[in-house]
Amino acid sequence: MIHRRLAALAGLAGLVALMLPQVAAAHITATGSGGFTAGFEHPLSGYDHFLAMFAVGLWGAQMGGRQVWQLPVTFPLIMVVGGVIGILGLPLPGIEIGIALSIVVLGLAIAAGWKPYEWVALAIISVFALYHGYAHGAELPLAADPADFAIGFVLATGMIHVIGVGVGLILEPIRGGQLSRGLGAIIAVVGLGFLALALGYLQSQLGFLQGGLSLFGH
Repeated sequence: MIHRRLAALAGLAGLVALMLPQVAAAHITATGSGGFTAGFEHPLSGYDHFLAMFAVGLWGAQMGGRQVWQLPVTFPLIMVVGGVIGILGLPLPGIEIGIALSIVVLGLAIAAGWKPYEWVALAIISVFALYHGYAHGAELPLAADPADFAIGFVLATGMIHVIGVGVGLILEPIRGGQLSRGLGAIIAVVGLGFLALALGYLQSQLGFLQGGLSLFGH
């Protein structure tokens, strides 16, 4: 049974790895459409967002106590703040890098079985929630129905958190939490792939800028 579960986790990691090239493009796009359905589908089709939100639920379940519900509740609340910042067009640097780092850090926290003070855990997910919220908030004004889009997105986010909590509560008692920590390690490794893509995108943008400046001299 344990071997079959480990094989399933390995298969999941391979599947996610195959999906990585599809997310090389930036989250903040020039187009947006749809209402509730589009908002609901958005976090489900954005694999990096899905992993981060899933990891929040998994980490909360691993820590236990009030964190089981505090982390999944705090994350979407702070995302709303980030979304408002995005809608207003206020600057927040390094969106792609921040989103990728959220997967790496949360995955490593789960892999290490880290159970920090409550305020530390809340501070960590709050920072990352700002980045995730900003990325989607910047798209809201472009949607056909921003209110319905936001409702759909929040509901999908909550569902992903619940899935993460459920998986964590199932896996945590098995072999002293080894399966939970192993899944966290897989999430962290996939997050490194997203980070590499984000850094590559940043490098290409800087290269484009440097090329433009060269037209005006040294």
